[in-house]
Amino acid sequence: MSVTPIRLIYFATIVTICSLYAAQPIQPVFQREFQLSSLQAILFTTLMMAPLGCAPLFYGYLLEAFSAKLLVRWALALLGILEFLFAATNDYFTLLFLRAVQGLIIPAILTSLMSYISYSSAREEVQHSIAMYVGATIMGGFLGRFFSGLLTELFGWRVFFFVLGLLLLVASYLLSCLERDVKMTYARPRLAEITGLLRQGEFLWLYLAIFCLFFVFSALMNILPFELRKVGTLFGEAGVGLLYLGYSMGVFVSFNSRRIIRLFGSETTAISAGIVIFFIGTMIFMIESYSVMFLAMFVFCTGSFLAHSLLSGFVNKLARDNKAIANGVYISFYYLGGTIGSFLPGYFFERFGWQVFLASLLCVLVLALLFVQRLSRAVSNLA
Repeated sequence: MSVTPIRLIYFATIVTICSLYAAQPIQPVFQREFQLSSLQAILFTTLMMAPLGCAPLFYGYLLEAFSAKLLVRWALALLGILEFLFAATNDYFTLLFLRAVQGLIIPAILTSLMSYISYSSAREEVQHSIAMYVGATIMGGFLGRFFSGLLTELFGWRVFFFVLGLLLLVASYLLSCLERDVKMTYARPRLAEITGLLRQGEFLWLYLAIFCLFFVFSALMNILPFELRKVGTLFGEAGVGLLYLGYSMGVFVSFNSRRIIRLFGSETTAISAGIVIFFIGTMIFMIESYSVMFLAMFVFCTGSFLAHSLLSGFVNKLARDNKAIANGVYISFYYLGGTIGSFLPGYFFERFGWQVFLASLLCVLVLALLFVQRLSRAVSNLA
C-alpha cells in the first residue's frame, strides 16, 4: 500500500501528541529522581499544555508569515532535537525549560497539519479526513502514555524521549512530499468578536462546560500516576501506561457521534448523558484498586470523549457566522481548562489525599452539567 501525504500527516500528528503527553504517566519517576513534590513534577505536563490555550487565537498571525511546509518540517525537526536534549539533561529546571519551549512549538505543528488536511482534501472528503485527524490525536494520546510507561519500566525514562526524537526527525523528513503551495488562511479574531460571542448565552455556557470537562479530565490523568504509585501495579511503570488503554474509547465515541445524538434525541441530552457517565467513571476511581481503576478508565474516557466530541460539533452548528473564531475560542477554553486542571487540583491531592481530590472533581462535573442545562435552555430560546 502506498504511503500518501495525508497518512504522513496522521503519522506526524500521532508522534507530536505522543510528545505532548509522554511525561504524564512517569511524573512520579521524575519526582523520585529529582526529589520533587508532586506539584513540581506535574509542571512537566502543565508547561507543555499551556501554550495550546492561546494558540488558536494568536498563532494564526505567526503562521501566515511562513511557508506552511517549511514551518511544519522545521518545527518537527526542532521538537525532535529538543527531545534528544531532554533525554540527556540531568537538571530539573533545564528539563522544565525544554518542556516549555516544546509547548510553544507543538501548537504551530498541529495548526499547520490541520490546515493541510483541510486544504489538501477533496471537499467531500474533508469531514472524514478531520475525523481521522481526531482519531490520530486520540491514538497519539494513548500511545505516548503507554510506551512512555513501558519503556521506562524496561530501560529507564530517557529511552522513550530519545525514540520520540528519532520519530519526529523521521516525520520531518517524510513530510518533504507535501505540496509547496497550500493556501493558508487563518482567522484573525478581534477582542470585540470574542466578547460578542461570550455575550451570547449559548456560546458562553458551551465554553464554560468544555472548560470544566477538560479541567476534570486533565486533573485525573495528571494525578493518577501518583495515586497508582501508592496503590501499586503488577507491572510497575508499564502498568501505569497500560491503564490508559481506556483512552481508546475516544476513537469509538468520536466516530459514532451522529448515532449517539439520534439515540438521545438531541445534542444537549446526549452531552448531559456523557457528563453523567463521566461522573460515574470518576466515582469508581474512589475504589483504590488497580483492577477497578483499569475498568473505571473505560467508563471515565467514554463519558469524557462523548461530551467533548458532541460539544465540538455543536459549536459548529451554533456558529452560523465566524465559525473559525467560534472554534478558536472553544479550543482556547478547552486547553485553558486542561492547563489549570493539570496543576490546581494537585494541591487538593497533596494536601488532603485522593478521595478529597476526586470529590473536588465531582463538584466541577456537577457545575458542567448545570452549564449544559443552561445551554439547552438558551438553545430552546433561540429556536
